Amino acid sequence: MKENTIATLILDACFAIHRKLGPGLFESVYEKILGYELTKMGLKIEKQVPIPVIWDDIKMDHGSRFQGRPDR
Repeated sequence: MKENTIATLILDACFAIHRKLGPGLFESVYEKILGYELTKMGLKIEKQVPIPVIWDDIKMDHGSRFQGRPDR
């Protein structure tokens, strides 16, 4: 599957969740539902995986995180 196809699936799922639930819930609620929806679509995901960030000579091992596998 190409990156644009994956991105479209993710964005469509995000918009559907937001339309149904609206704003204001805890981030963890949206994260869990998004993980569930992406897994239901057949995508393999990981949850809260650290992404290193390098600034000048400083390497931060846990500079950011991205969505991943839902807890089951």
